[in-house]
Amino acid sequence: MQPLDPKSIIEPFRIRSVEPIRLTTFEQRERALLQAGYNPFLLRADDVLIDLLTDSGTGAMSSRQWAAMISSDESYAGAASFYRFERAVQDITGFKHVIPTHQGRAAEHILFACIAKAGDVIPSNAHFDTTRAHVERQGAQARDLPSPQARQTAQRHPFKGDIDLEALQRTIAGAKPGQIPAVMMTVTNNSCGGQPVSMANMRAVSALARAHSIPFVIDACRFAENAWFIKTREAGYEHAAPIAIAREMFSLADGCTMSAKKDGMANIGGFLALNDDALAVRCRNLEILTEGFPTYGGMAGYDLEAVALGLYEALDEEYLRYRIRSIEYLGEKLIAAGIPIVRPTGGHAVYLDASALLSHMPAAHYPGWSLNNALYLVGGVRGVEIGSVMFGRQPDGSEQLAATDLVRLAFPRRVYTQSHVDYLAEVILAVATQKRQLPGYRIVAQAPVLRHFTARLEPLPVGHT
Repeated sequence: MQPLDPKSIIEPFRIRSVEPIRLTTFEQRERALLQAGYNPFLLRADDVLIDLLTDSGTGAMSSRQWAAMISSDESYAGAASFYRFERAVQDITGFKHVIPTHQGRAAEHILFACIAKAGDVIPSNAHFDTTRAHVERQGAQARDLPSPQARQTAQRHPFKGDIDLEALQRTIAGAKPGQIPAVMMTVTNNSCGGQPVSMANMRAVSALARAHSIPFVIDACRFAENAWFIKTREAGYEHAAPIAIAREMFSLADGCTMSAKKDGMANIGGFLALNDDALAVRCRNLEILTEGFPTYGGMAGYDLEAVALGLYEALDEEYLRYRIRSIEYLGEKLIAAGIPIVRPTGGHAVYLDASALLSHMPAAHYPGWSLNNALYLVGGVRGVEIGSVMFGRQPDGSEQLAATDLVRLAFPRRVYTQSHVDYLAEVILAVATQKRQLPGYRIVAQAPVLRHFTARLEPLPVGHT
């Protein structure tokens, strides 16, 4: 007898509770999108069949997490649940100070409010939307320094999430003393297609930052997925456990921000972790004002328990193998059908290259937004545009078209099965055959910051230039 080498993607869990999803007609979706101002963020979740808007806080928790939540300690100060949470974070990251927050953007708010000021520059491989907004809110510049390969969406490269080291060196050399309060590293790199960062790149950034006495901070919301890519793509890590790789990643940094709604496997929560004693004092003082007492920081005791377990569950090899393979499976189906995507596929999402698929549409008409709306109309699928609507508005109010217009299809953890993915591929292919019928869009109402969350748009006539 020979062992089976299965080709099917087997979910490494059993399903014990189900949530019904509502089937809608094309006409119902047309009305829903109109009422939402053609902004998928403003759709009611009941009107969405497959919701890939985000993988943040949308996953399914394990039976072990639910059991731990029942036995949580909800004391205002000094709860046992906090100390279990703190031990887990310290065990994985090695950072001395653990400051809980209600989600990742709260950690960003506290950190940048304490370290950034007008005129500062904070370089990164690529800031995502809330990170950028918090940096710019302090009057500082969020400077993206992605690797040269990141802009070549069709090119395969194992670590397209890396920072451009030469650009970082030039940025540091051109800065005044104290003008760079931190170097940020987003793992995986969400703005550039969910692409991973190599250990070699992190090690080089760490050495460069420390040589200039600049703190190095990791945006760690998808640290476990990044660890898996290092294990499977970087020489020397083939036999390393994901948790060992994660610990090495964090050992190179001076702190991290974390949205535990991603690789914390929880529905809410986050933290800021630091080694600097004086900075931690300032951050905790601000936390008391904006989040809560430092042993709960905007999280209930049961949330602390869920995250304490979820951080380890996200590092489980069987789970990571299944998750990354599921994303890769969809990517393979789309590539075979000639659909342009960011290659190779990342850890949490498939990114459709709307600029390439809708190359006939002017970039100023927001092809990413158009494609995302079409996916909803045709199949009830909700993704998110990563392009000029999200990133085009500059701090001074001017417009600058994004380098790429992408549609991110972010998969909630432990929620959808292979049949959902097969259906999703059918929807994408159906939209692609009708691409000449898709309208461009214009913005009719927008907020001054993070406009993509609440903006209202209207379609332009098909073929409008």
